[in-house]
Amino acid sequence: MAVLRRRLIIIVTAIVAMLLIGTVGFVVIDGYPLFDAFYMTLITISTVGYQEVHPLSRAGRVFNSFLIAIGVTVLFFAIGAVTQTVIELELNQYFGRRRIKTMIDKLKDHYIVCGFGRVGRGAATALRRAGVPFVIVDRGEEHVEQAIHNGMLAVLADANKDETLLQTGIMRAAGLIATLSTDADNLFLVISARTLNPSLRISARVSEKTAEDKFRRAGAEFVFAPYDITGHRMAEALVRPHVFQFLDFTTSNNMELNVGLEQISVAERSPLASQTLSQLQVRRDLGVIVLAIRKEDGRMLFNPPADAVIMGGDCLIVMGEHDALRRLERMLTEVKA
Repeated sequence: MAVLRRRLIIIVTAIVAMLLIGTVGFVVIDGYPLFDAFYMTLITISTVGYQEVHPLSRAGRVFNSFLIAIGVTVLFFAIGAVTQTVIELELNQYFGRRRIKTMIDKLKDHYIVCGFGRVGRGAATALRRAGVPFVIVDRGEEHVEQAIHNGMLAVLADANKDETLLQTGIMRAAGLIATLSTDADNLFLVISARTLNPSLRISARVSEKTAEDKFRRAGAEFVFAPYDITGHRMAEALVRPHVFQFLDFTTSNNMELNVGLEQISVAERSPLASQTLSQLQVRRDLGVIVLAIRKEDGRMLFNPPADAVIMGGDCLIVMGEHDALRRLERMLTEVKA
């Protein structure tokens, strides 16, 4: 669309310039009234071929000859440029849709972000920062163009249609983020997504706090009220500024600080399974702090003691430098031969 807009501006500018030059020329050379000069210029460059409005002098006819040659050339160029642009846009959209479809068909364990408003953009940015595959679905052409311009995979479609969810690979997806404009749309989306893929993890945005229970009953594991969360964080920043700053640093993937929070699952056949934290010595060897252990049965063990046993299927909530976290993840996800 930007290319079409730019070319249209050039074309309109050229035509207006020709009209202005012709009008001024007929007024100066043959003394035409202003409207008659404009009308004479218009019928000349449009090749309509009406007779002269007023008799032209020799100088006027010479000027008109140049105006015909240049004006007709500009007009044909304008028609050709518009036609070329429209064909290019159609071809780009066709091949662009095919390329996007091919890329989506290759996705697996990806995330579907439905809605690319303020909340959706934040979710997409976080997913990109985490390095996980995702696709954006939005009904707004400008939003989709913005996402594609930012290097994201996006499709222009209605997320509340089952065929759209199927086309974005919901059966192979790991999770879905519902950030549509209204609670009703988000609730319908959650129901549709849960029906199509019962194992899908779903996170939804709500505007009204009272709607949270409905969303959870519909199948959303995580429900967020952005305004409540923002108000809570603003108050925390004033009441407990150091705690707020610490959490903000560790959850924003600040590369300058080089410290982050991560969750790492222990492989079922990991050689490190059945060992205690003291045996692993992750703090001594890697500088990683184990903040909590989520057991396979769902229990959360906060600030685990040194004799806490790590089992296959557990998930460690850890904090440390990014390189150390990646090393620990490799250690815990390796399986016995």
